[in-house]
Amino acid sequence: MVLEDLRLKERFDSVRRRTEDICSPLTPEDHVVQPIVDVSPPKWHLGHTTWFFETFILAPEMKGYKPFDKNYNFLFNSYYESVGARVIRTNRGNITRPTVKEILRYRQYVNEHMGEFLDNNEISKPLTDLLELGIQHEQQHQELLCYDIKYILGNNPIFPVYLNNSLSGFDKASPSGPDFIEVESGLYEIGYNNEGFCFDNELGVHKVYLHDYGIMDRLVTNAEYLNFVLDMGYEDFRHWLSDGWEWVNNNNIKAPAYWYNMDGQWYEYSLNGGLKPLDLNAPVTHVSFFEADAFAKWQGLRLPTEFEWEVACRRHSGVNEFSNFMETENFQPVARRGGYNQMYGDVWEWTNSAYLPYPFYKAPEGAVGEYNGKFMINQMVLKGGSCATPMDHIRATYRNFFHPHLRWMFSGIRLAKNQ
Repeated sequence: MVLEDLRLKERFDSVRRRTEDICSPLTPEDHVVQPIVDVSPPKWHLGHTTWFFETFILAPEMKGYKPFDKNYNFLFNSYYESVGARVIRTNRGNITRPTVKEILRYRQYVNEHMGEFLDNNEISKPLTDLLELGIQHEQQHQELLCYDIKYILGNNPIFPVYLNNSLSGFDKASPSGPDFIEVESGLYEIGYNNEGFCFDNELGVHKVYLHDYGIMDRLVTNAEYLNFVLDMGYEDFRHWLSDGWEWVNNNNIKAPAYWYNMDGQWYEYSLNGGLKPLDLNAPVTHVSFFEADAFAKWQGLRLPTEFEWEVACRRHSGVNEFSNFMETENFQPVARRGGYNQMYGDVWEWTNSAYLPYPFYKAPEGAVGEYNGKFMINQMVLKGGSCATPMDHIRATYRNFFHPHLRWMFSGIRLAKNQ
C-alpha cells in the first residue's frame, strides 16, 4: 500500500468511527423515529452510509465479495434511480427490522472488507476519487444526523439531553458591532479551481461582476432576531415574500424552531444541555430562507448573494481557533469571540441565490451523476458550514442547498447592503 492509500484508509476509518460516535448517546428507540419526512431515522443513516461503500466499491471492485444482505439495497438506497428500487423517504421510519445491532454488524462487515480491499489492492485514480466521494458523503450524513437527532429529541415532550458538555468559555462571549466589510466592485472568479476534492456542483469556474457592497462582519444574534419577533415581524405581511407569508400563516410560525416562550421567558432547545434560557449573544439558528429574508427587509437590508459571500470569505476569512465546527463538540452556535467574522462554522448562512448549475457544469456519468445535478431546482444556496460540520469538510466554494421553507438544519443569517 502506497502512502496516499494509507492516508485514505486512515481517513476512512476515522470518519466511519465518528458516525457511530455521534449515535452513541442514543437509545435503540431513538434510532428508529421519523417524526417528519425531512428527518431520517439515525439507524437509516448508519445503514445508508455503509450501503454506499458496499454498492459502489466492494460489489463491483472486490473479487468474490458477497453482499451482507440482499435486502439492504432496497432498504438503504436513497435516491439513485440507476441502482434500483428503494423504500420511499416517507417510509424510512417503518424499517423496524433490521435492528440497530444488525446494522452495526453490517457496518463492521463492510469496514472489514474495505480494509482488506485497501490493503491488498493498488487503488487507481478513479477509484480513489470514488472512495473520497464516499468519505465526503458520510461526513454530510454526520451533519444530517445531528439535525435529525435534534429534531427527534427536541420534539420529545420531556426535551431529553443529548450531550451536556462544557462550552469552554464560548458562552461567556459578547458580540460587538456589527460592522460591514466593504468589497469594491469588479470581476471575480467563482467556483473551485484548486487541487484536491470538491463536489461537482462547485465546478464550472466562471467570472461574475459584482457592484460595490458591504457584508456584515458577524452573524445575526438571537437578541437581534428577538427584536424582530417582539416587533410583530411575523404578523406584518410587508416583510414577507408571498410564499413566505403563506408558509407563516399555514403553519402558525411565530419564532425560530426550538424557541419556546414559557411564562414570558424565552428558552431554546439545544443538543448541548437540552432546554435552557435563550443565549441572546449566540447566532440565531433554525430559521428558514423566508424568515431570513423577512428579517433582512425589516432591517432595511438584504441577504448576500452566494457570489458576494464567496468573494468576501476568500478575502477576509479563514478557519482559526474561534471557528465552531463539529470538532468543538458544542453542537450549537456560539457568540463571536476575538473579532472573528464567523464565516466558517456556527450556522449555514442563507444567501439570496437560487441553487442552479454553474456555467459549463456537466454531471458525471453513471450513478454518481445523480449526486447533485438533478436537485438544481427550487432550492436556495447556503454557505459557510455549521457547528455540526466536520472542519475538514468545508471551503469557500462549498454550496449547500435547501428548500426555502426548511429550518431543521443549523441555518442562520448574515446581512448585506449596497454601497
